[in-house]
Amino acid sequence: MSTVLNFNAGPSMLPPAVLQQVQAELRDYRGSGMSIMEMSHRSKEYEAINSHAESMFKQLLGVGEGYRVLFIQGGASMAFAQVPMNFLKPGDTADYLITGAWAEKAYQEAATVGSVREAASTKEGGYRCVPRPAEIRLSPNASYVHLTSNETIQGIQWHTYPDVGDRPLVVDMSSDILSRPVDANRFALIYAGAQKNLGPAGVTAVIVRESWLGQASQRIPTMLRYATHAKNNSLYNTPPTFGVYVLDLVLEWISKSGGLEALGERNHSKAELLYEAIDRSKNFYRGHAEPESRSMMNVTFRLPSETLEKQFLAESQKAGMVGLAGHRSVGGIRASIYNAMDVGTCQTLASFMNDFSRRNG
Repeated sequence: MSTVLNFNAGPSMLPPAVLQQVQAELRDYRGSGMSIMEMSHRSKEYEAINSHAESMFKQLLGVGEGYRVLFIQGGASMAFAQVPMNFLKPGDTADYLITGAWAEKAYQEAATVGSVREAASTKEGGYRCVPRPAEIRLSPNASYVHLTSNETIQGIQWHTYPDVGDRPLVVDMSSDILSRPVDANRFALIYAGAQKNLGPAGVTAVIVRESWLGQASQRIPTMLRYATHAKNNSLYNTPPTFGVYVLDLVLEWISKSGGLEALGERNHSKAELLYEAIDRSKNFYRGHAEPESRSMMNVTFRLPSETLEKQFLAESQKAGMVGLAGHRSVGGIRASIYNAMDVGTCQTLASFMNDFSRRNG
């Protein structure tokens, strides 16, 4: 079997050890005579997976019994509306910190639900950094403050989260969840699509503080209430069972790999290899993000011309590397280097970058 070096932004690569276990259990899940895809979500086997995944998630994040972990569907794109539907009360306002394309989409979607305002935005500068503390202007009584922890398109990441006082802090962590240690207890709600760091597409993880959940609106459709899924342990309707099963295996893999401390160190090392290649090239490669806001998950850069960018992509693909094209809205090059990628793969890309710049600079 041939493999490639997978730099796709999502769906992205999964840990090889997890894929091997999935393959081994695909037709017969632990002696049941069935694939996990064929089982009832009410079976004891699946309920054990679901329960274990919630427990592992809380353990890795370091949150206690005051939080619930929900496994639902719809991705971050549904959460853009689902969060304000649950927590933005009529007459109140929510604050949004706009740092890139995904934060902008979250803000625009929330505006269709209720009153929202830009508490800070770095759009004018081309989304090259997160706002500095002095640039953030919060509403005195905001229903919540929303931010996107990592922007996959622009390659921007919050390395220190802002102080929002006693306002509930909501974060879209779709592209950097469980990639480094964070104080998750600071957040009233975290949501993340699984397809970058957690598992296959189709699962959305929601980590919500139970005391805040008790304040959520009941005047919205049943399926859109986070309380519905909490009350039913994510089993109100048929969940994405296969996706949750793989997610549970990924959580085990993270734990066995040393947890978030070890992964954070590894992810930093991976990113540094690529940023060093960018900085060493003397402006042949031009990184999009300002150094203090550089993403550890998505390294974005441009070359001197689109012709050279096309050549870079063609040659890298010939060398076995895929998924390096920048998002269609901005072009350029993007290397997505999520948890499952090892340091050696980033070393291979960095070596290719150094060689390409020597030959074409």
